[in-house]
This record gives sequence, structure tokens and C-alpha cells, in this order.
Amino acid sequence: MFIVDAHLDLAMNAMEWNRDLRMPIEAIRAREQGRTDKPDRGRGTVCFPEMRRGHVGLCVATLIARHVKPGNPLPGWHSPEQAWAQTQGQLAWYQEMERQGELRCITSPILLDEHLKDWESGDPETKPIGFVLSLEGADSIVEPRLLERSYRQGLRIVGPAHYGPGTYAKGTHTTGGLGLRGRELLKEMDALGMILDVTHLSDDSFWEALEVFQGPVWASHSNCRALVPDQRQFSDEQLRALLERGAVIGAAFDAWMLVPGWKRGISNPDNTEVGLAHVADHIDHICQLAGSAGHAMLGTDLDGGFGREQSPSEIDTIADLQKLPDLLRQKGYSPADVDGIMHGNFTNFLGRAWAGSR
Repeated sequence: MFIVDAHLDLAMNAMEWNRDLRMPIEAIRAREQGRTDKPDRGRGTVCFPEMRRGHVGLCVATLIARHVKPGNPLPGWHSPEQAWAQTQGQLAWYQEMERQGELRCITSPILLDEHLKDWESGDPETKPIGFVLSLEGADSIVEPRLLERSYRQGLRIVGPAHYGPGTYAKGTHTTGGLGLRGRELLKEMDALGMILDVTHLSDDSFWEALEVFQGPVWASHSNCRALVPDQRQFSDEQLRALLERGAVIGAAFDAWMLVPGWKRGISNPDNTEVGLAHVADHIDHICQLAGSAGHAMLGTDLDGGFGREQSPSEIDTIADLQKLPDLLRQKGYSPADVDGIMHGNFTNFLGRAWAGSR
């Protein structure tokens, strides 16, 4: 089955984790053996060969660089200009992967249709993987008026915040609204016809963003607070507000977001029961709220700062996403429902979002 993943930090893994994603996953893991600078060394799950083996032919790929002000303990850059330069380095990597035929940047309905038709036949090992460019945390946009230069570079989706307080919004595990600059950024996004990703917004910023932003909205990688009580997840009230806006919500695979009580560095797939069944539970919760399967998708965040040690037990590599359709069928979802969750809801939303846009 053709699969779309609405959130992968490909450039972060290439540039900060120093992974050559063209290599087989075994080679990437072997090269990292004995290293401890990152928590997931030797346990990565994503590379181009495994994406192709799993027919993950289209994804949302991120640019990410946080600006941290004095007193902010989170890792990040000390000025927006440095954060901008970091995202430009990530963009250069995407562009080089395009030149080599590994990736294909999707920026319009025409390119989306062409890419999907290309993947309908032939050997996936010869196909470029499509990606839609997203900015996770907008700190690197030095001024709202400069967002257009990123649009010209292919950026189509923006999540205003990440973890902690951001320049344009408050993020995960913080409180507070957008502020003047955040509202200016959303208005610029509206003018450019961009998609707002509400993932990682604080509750205050979430509600203000929905009020200010008039364009298409989605949540690329967010789970359900009713199943895992944490502000990183969305409450049923928030999910209903997104459904009213026609959003699709991507199920994230980070284990602490799947089951309550997960303890980083202590819990793992071997000493807990975390698995794809929990992913299916979060998907099902959204579908029950919506009254249909038309608003759920995958936004795995695999290798988003964690590897096999913090993934569902059945996931050795991203190719194992092919195990999820059977679980959804066992929950009573029809073949058409499963197709929608695995790829169709994403592509339909994207087509609608881009219809008549700039």
C-alpha cells in the first residue's frame, strides 16, 4: 500500500545526526555503534531505502531550528539569524537530494498529481520520494514579511512553535498566546496560501491561532489527550474545533505520546506493551469524534529525536508501517477507510488546500 507520512525530520537527521539517509539502515546503525551523543544512536528507523521498501512515497519533511532567548534552558540558536542559517543548510541538503534523484519537492496540485501517478507503477527503488516542505517552529523567520522568501524556496506549511516559548507563539509545555508578531505571521501565511500546522502550540496559542488564521489548518503529528493526559496532545474540544475546520490529524509514533506513564530512559518496547495497537487507538478516537475515517492520517515523527527504543514494538524501520493496515481492518475499518488513513486523507486535504492558492 502507498503510504504518506505527514511528519519526518529528514534534514535534521542528515545535518545534526550526521546520517547519510541514502545508506541502508544497517549501515547507518553500524556506523553509530558506541556513540552516546544522541539518545537514539544505533537505533534509527528511517532511511531512503527503508522508505521505498515500505512504499512511503510521500512525506512532509521539516526544516527546524529553535531560537532560544537568555534564560531558556532548551537547546537552540542564540539569534533568529543563526536559526535562519541553520534552516538554509537543511534546505541545501534537500536540494542536493533532489538533484541526485532521491527526493522530489511537491509545491502544487500539478506536481502532486504527477508524483502520485509516477508511484502507481514501476519499481519503488527507482522512484524519488516526494516531500512537502514544512517549518517546525517559525523562529528562523527573522521578520514576518520575510516569509515570502521561504515560500519562493518551496515552503508550504508552517508550525509557529515547537517546544517552549517561541518567537511567534508559545509551544509545548508553556502557556500564553501569539502576541502581535504571531498574528502578523499568520496573516502573512494567509496571504501566501500556506497551511497552518497547529502541532506543538500551547492551548492559548492554539485557540488564538484558529481565530486569527483563515486558511487551511491541520495537525501533522499529534495524539489524543483523552488517552494520554499531557498538554502535548489535543483535548477532545480542540480536536472537534479542528474537525470543524476540515483538518486532518496525523498519529505520532513517539511512545510517550501513545501510552500514559512512559518514562524516558527507563521505559522501552521490551518492558512495556507499547505497540501499533496504541497508534490505532489514537486514530480510532479521532475517527469516533469525527463520525468518519476522513480526518485521520499518519505523522509518525520517526527518528524525531528517538529511535527503536521509543517506538512501537513492531517498528524496526519505517517500512513496518505496512503492518498498520491490518490492525485497522481488525478494528472494523473498511478498505476505503484504511486507504484514506494511510494516504488518501492527506492527499485530498492537500488538493483542497492548494486549490486556488497562490
